[in-house]
Amino acid sequence: MLYMVIERYKDKEEVYKKFHKKGRMMPKGVSCVNSWISEDGNTCYQVNEAENLELLHEWASNWNDVT
Repeated sequence: MLYMVIERYKDKEEVYKKFHKKGRMMPKGVSCVNSWISEDGNTCYQVNEAENLELLHEWASNWNDVT
């Protein structure tokens, strides 16, 4: 199933540091179809594919400290 995810960053510098260090951190069963960053860099729009919603929540929890 495809999911549209909108992330609003608490601290975009921390998000980008974490991303460069650890990547997307998606569990098996979740993949990024495409993503776009807002002009100010504070919001990311993503289309993700996941086998189930629980896997998508697992992925999102990896980013709770910075989103």
